[in-house]
Amino acid sequence: MLKILVTYAVQGEFVEIKWPDVEPYYIRTGIGKVKSAFHLAEAIRQVQPDLVLNIGSAGTVNHQVGDIFVCRKFIDRDMQKMKEFGLECEIDSSALLEEKGYCTHWTEDGICNTGDGFLTELTHVSGDVVDMEAYAQAFVCRSKEIPFISVKYVTDIIGQNSVKHWEDKLADARQGLSHYFNVLKERI
Repeated sequence: MLKILVTYAVQGEFVEIKWPDVEPYYIRTGIGKVKSAFHLAEAIRQVQPDLVLNIGSAGTVNHQVGDIFVCRKFIDRDMQKMKEFGLECEIDSSALLEEKGYCTHWTEDGICNTGDGFLTELTHVSGDVVDMEAYAQAFVCRSKEIPFISVKYVTDIIGQNSVKHWEDKLADARQGLSHYFNVLKERI
């Protein structure tokens, strides 16, 4: 039985996973990189999962509300500003996922840009989607050699009343992600 630790930031993003031969565990990490990393590390210690699957909502600059992205590449936009000092700001979790044979048929590839601020103003951001947790979780998983993948539902367009749209679209995100996992993807 494959143990999957499913992470989500807020209760409105919770989606039950119903795959055969999978034992899912769920952890609400809270919003932000620090909380997310802490709660994930504690859950990993207790569960010892084979895979960590982060699910949730995200903003975007270049895509549409309702789009879903499977992220294996992550950027820390806060640390990106310090790149010239040699600080790491990008993680690619593809290799370990491929090595284990997990999620290879999930093809809606995107790059997730993570930071501690909720972006409300239109600005240049690298990547397809913007969140506040995924990079930190990818960092924890890489350090523990656990495969990590993040699936994000676009709830808002940055610069277009993002906070209000995010709140209004959480139910849509939950429904869209539930359909994605339990109808379209049926298996890991």
